[in-house]
Amino acid sequence: QVLLVESGGGLVQAGGSLRLSCAASGRSVSNYAMGWFRQAPGKEREFVAAIRSGGTYHYSESVKGRFTISRDKAKNSVYLQMNSLKVEDTAVYYCASGQPILSTLRDPRYWGHWGQGTQVTISS
Repeated sequence: QVLLVESGGGLVQAGGSLRLSCAASGRSVSNYAMGWFRQAPGKEREFVAAIRSGGTYHYSESVKGRFTISRDKAKNSVYLQMNSLKVEDTAVYYCASGQPILSTLRDPRYWGHWGQGTQVTISS
């Protein structure tokens, strides 16, 4: 059974930083694509960042240059370092695992396993 558990969310002021963690069990973060998505109230779940099993990194245009995804094989965990946070980054952030091909990487329907989510709130 695959289990993903996020942590690290919270309330910070605009311009601040947060680091989200996703602890995985039941599969290795090295052998599958790992990703972060977010969902704001009234909006669809959207792609934020991913690291594929081969080690390539992918980011949405809205976070490129501010967010960094990384993984720790020893801890079987994935992280999302978020800097220069904006009010519009406010959302529930979800960790995901799966085997999407490159053309479907940004589509949440192609990711098989999800965490429960962690709330990130940015105040102005």
